[in-house]
Amino acid sequence: MKGVVIKNTGSWYTVLTEDGGQVQCKVKGNFRLRGIRSTNPVAVGDEVEIAVNKEGTAFITAIGERRNYIIRKSPNLSKQSHIIAANVDQALLVVTVNHPQTSTTFIDRFLASAEAYSVPVVLAFNKTDLLNDEERHLQELMMSLYDTVGYQCVAISATTGEGTGALRQMLEGKVTVLSGNSGVGKSTLINTLVPGLQLRTSQISDAHNTGMHTTTFSEMIALPPMTTQELPSPITNHQSPTTNHPSPLTSYIIDTPGIKGFGTFDIEPTELTSYFKEIFHYSRDCRFSNCTHTHEPGCAVLKALDDHLIAPSRYQSYLSMLEDKDQGKYREGYS
Repeated sequence: MKGVVIKNTGSWYTVLTEDGGQVQCKVKGNFRLRGIRSTNPVAVGDEVEIAVNKEGTAFITAIGERRNYIIRKSPNLSKQSHIIAANVDQALLVVTVNHPQTSTTFIDRFLASAEAYSVPVVLAFNKTDLLNDEERHLQELMMSLYDTVGYQCVAISATTGEGTGALRQMLEGKVTVLSGNSGVGKSTLINTLVPGLQLRTSQISDAHNTGMHTTTFSEMIALPPMTTQELPSPITNHQSPTTNHPSPLTSYIIDTPGIKGFGTFDIEPTELTSYFKEIFHYSRDCRFSNCTHTHEPGCAVLKALDDHLIAPSRYQSYLSMLEDKDQGKYREGYS
């Protein structure tokens, strides 16, 4: 029997089968030993095969080939990964200028990882209703930066509903994984998009201006159908539903636990340039093909940085990701 994993609690997986039923499944122990260096070899969005034994217990026996996935370094086991979601059309990264503050380093690490695994990203700047004039100006600058780089941005307030109509159109007909730091308002946003769901939310810690976890597992949630007036126009310009949707007529959002940091996984230093769009653009004019864009003569990226064509914050994020790797693995920038 085939289906799609729509919920992962860590020990149990809910699979939506082809006939519309939901089956609670487990993973056999030896399944985890097949060379999968992950703390969760099965993720929400995976297409799977399941078998039900005579006792009525269901097990996941196989995973279909993944079209893409969002992955991060396991926070507890540095040599293992954690797959956030698989087979998605896009990621929605919810960020906040304040209450709490999302760092550009976190944003850039998420974007680079998404680029590495072929997942488009939309940035939703939430809690606009709480910002003062200075913070609003900062948000406008950040949105302009990422829009210039090539990422779609939208300003929203999940509490008041500001901007959520435009955001809902971006989600139509797609499977979207929702991610962001703890406390940025992901659960509140889902409650706004799916009236009656009433996911649990929490307050921000006043002492540290940080969020506290409210979502403890990943789950795929169907969004209510849009009315004719709400639908994007023209509809033909939007991506058609993917084959792994549980229902081809429905939009889905994958709710995931909030994360405080985003350690990237399995990105080699020589590949990293490709995952920063603007750095990759200028790197094609570097004198050396193996340029690390840190010190080499004739580096077009460093020249673009000096000419203010690359944002310093983006370049610093690039450097921080280079520093993640064992320095012994580096090649010299030129020879």
